[in-house]
Amino acid sequence: MREIQYKRLDADCFNAHSLDLFVRHQTVTECWREVDNKWVLVPNPFVENWTKEQCREVAGDIVQHMNHDQTGFGAFDGERIVGFATVSHHFFGKTANYVELVYFQTSEEYRHRGIGRKLFEMICEEALRLGADKLYISGHSSKESQAAYSALGCKHAEEINEILAEKEPFDVQLEYVMKRRSGEN
Repeated sequence: MREIQYKRLDADCFNAHSLDLFVRHQTVTECWREVDNKWVLVPNPFVENWTKEQCREVAGDIVQHMNHDQTGFGAFDGERIVGFATVSHHFFGKTANYVELVYFQTSEEYRHRGIGRKLFEMICEEALRLGADKLYISGHSSKESQAAYSALGCKHAEEINEILAEKEPFDVQLEYVMKRRSGEN
């Protein structure tokens, strides 16, 4: 097994076909829903499976934004991208302290190997470099996705970005408060 390499996404390592072999597959049995002001797991069985066209649509969106108004990082097994995450450069919130985690995916057969955690750490470092205090996540509501976000230290968002919440009404709106190293502002 090769060692996974992590790179900042740019035209040298990422293009509109980079996700052609990416496996975005998830079998969901339960999802979190807010019922009577409480979060509960409800049965909601479905399979999420990106087609090659959907993978190319996501890759095209990343190409359009990378190094302009978003920064992205990828996990590579050789030349194949097996995980990726992007963060927006646009600030929002009452004190303009949030930036959005736009994409955060690990190919199915590479999950549970620490790739997502490493990409999340890289995104947080970039968000801090941009001057953000918090990472905002409109996260998939499946039990497994929410468990992964919780394991990373994400909590329900203090402020809701209504535009993102309306775009994906079943997502759970989360935030991650970034920790500055001592000596940083």
